[in-house]
Amino acid sequence: MNADMEQIKKEQKDIEEPKLKRSLKARHMNMIAIGGSIGTGLFFASGSAVSTAGPGGAALAYIIMGTLVYFLMNSLGEMATQLPISGSFETYASRFVDPALGFTLGWNYWFCWSICVAAELVAGSLIVKFWFPHTITTLWSIVFLAIILLLNLLSAKAYGESEYWFAGIKVATVIIFLIVGVLMILGVFHNPSPGFHNWFLSDGKGHRAPFVGGAVALINVFLVAGFSFSGTEIVGLAAGESENPQENVPKAIKVVFWRILLFYIGAILVIGFLIPFTDANLLKSGADKIAYSPFTMVFEKCGLAFAASLMNAVILTSVLSCGNSGLYVASRMLYALAKEGKAPKMLAKVNKRGIPFNAVIATTLVACTAFFASLIGDGKIYYILYNASGITAFFAWLGIGICHLRFRKAYIAQGRDLKDLKYKSKFFPLGPILAIILCILVIFGSNIWVFQAAKFSWFDFITNYICIPLFVCLFFGYKWVKKTKMVPLKECNFDMEQ
Repeated sequence: MNADMEQIKKEQKDIEEPKLKRSLKARHMNMIAIGGSIGTGLFFASGSAVSTAGPGGAALAYIIMGTLVYFLMNSLGEMATQLPISGSFETYASRFVDPALGFTLGWNYWFCWSICVAAELVAGSLIVKFWFPHTITTLWSIVFLAIILLLNLLSAKAYGESEYWFAGIKVATVIIFLIVGVLMILGVFHNPSPGFHNWFLSDGKGHRAPFVGGAVALINVFLVAGFSFSGTEIVGLAAGESENPQENVPKAIKVVFWRILLFYIGAILVIGFLIPFTDANLLKSGADKIAYSPFTMVFEKCGLAFAASLMNAVILTSVLSCGNSGLYVASRMLYALAKEGKAPKMLAKVNKRGIPFNAVIATTLVACTAFFASLIGDGKIYYILYNASGITAFFAWLGIGICHLRFRKAYIAQGRDLKDLKYKSKFFPLGPILAIILCILVIFGSNIWVFQAAKFSWFDFITNYICIPLFVCLFFGYKWVKKTKMVPLKECNFDMEQ
């Protein structure tokens, strides 16, 4: 009798307790997938990629990273369609690998996007300096944070709607850039046509295009390309608030490959044709020289005098979009961790609008680190945040590959038919295996320049490699405290209930 009463009370509590709402429509999911990774990485960092590895090296690096993302999105798509849960790969890791891995991936990903929000706030304040050189950057960071906080506190639909329009601006800009760029290459807006001149250019110092710096430069650009693509996995977390995840998630996944092929590879090729890798302005395309976006440089070559202001305005909307997505994703991951007992319970509370309010506020507090940029230097702190966010993103991708291998093994071990999968990943198991290998290569090799510098710097070493021991310590620390073990394949949980 008591057991029945407790069950009734539990059911009543589940009914009364506010939950995340499935309010993201198909168009929201599609635009989140398209716009999730179009940010400063494409508009901005692509210039440093070309100057570092040459046009051929940059294109190859982006193609390799694009292939990696395509494999991972297929892996995530199979799991997210079958189990559209808010915790996404953090929950999958706990169910199919080891709760310790789920704990580590969850906190790693929350940290990844929390500091990404901070990095975007710093970038936004730097963009404003283009128009107001003597402005106080901290004030602009506060304004931008207030805007994205408001959008995230309204509702999931408000996030989806704002991201829809933010992403729309980015997509339109890239399409116009590609059209104008191709016409310039053909000699329509740029007479005579540059042809393949920039692809075989020499800098007079022993470096010759199209591949500059060899394999080391290529690996260095992997991190830039990876940071550019980070955000594509957001569609997996958004599946937990999608109206029809079984239909909307696969559609969103399918656009990823074509987006990568057209937007990223196309943009890099256009830049490679029109701007020599020796151009001094490409070398200035760092965090504190945001006006020198290669997109801006191409439009200026076309004779559009207002290109710089227009392009920087677009980059500013892009920054707000990335910050908007970052706050959304980080708060949902923190919410999922709290639901599973891996974070304080207060972070799992959801208000009447279906928003994990406490998780949003906790993430916002971390993003406030951007306000200290003026103490260290805007460019310096942007680089530190950018680098840490890039490396932690690769840890998340590594986790997705591992989860998918175990997911499929557990599915078969429990006697389930692969034909019953709502979305079946292509290139299994080759896809996730290659993705795992590439992620490990980037995590350990992308910052190898630290050891090649003329003078070794402990500051550079620590800020570039600190994420690796932190990840390891989180995993083994949780495993030691909770005495967790790898989940047996036949005990892996495929139920929708969290």
